[in-house]
Amino acid sequence: MEIKAIKNNDDYRTTLGRVEELVALDPAPGSPDADLLDVLSTLLSVYEDANFPIDNPNPIDAIIYRMEDLGLKQRDLVPYIGSKSRVSEILSGKRNLTLRMIRSLHQALGIPLSVLIQESSKVS
Repeated sequence: MEIKAIKNNDDYRTTLGRVEELVALDPAPGSPDADLLDVLSTLLSVYEDANFPIDNPNPIDAIIYRMEDLGLKQRDLVPYIGSKSRVSEILSGKRNLTLRMIRSLHQALGIPLSVLIQESSKVS
């Protein structure tokens, strides 16, 4: 297969199909097919980033998602946010995260700082 830049949706679909074929082959690391898969995946990624951007989630939604992912309850956030009532205020959108909370949540739950520092559209 000739490797070329992805310039439009047709090129994208063709390259995506080839990547799916290569993934199904499960090529050995370092093989020509594995190298081709790596190059085509990079081309797809660049095209997707430019043409299908994904915005960061709302900070509160990200916290709730991470809680569900880890099986945490609101009380489990007390060490990172403060009292039970403060956790409730944050998750209900009645209060903004502070810098200390942002740092704690990032370190403890692994939520990216770029997500946590955004303005929450849920704060009333």
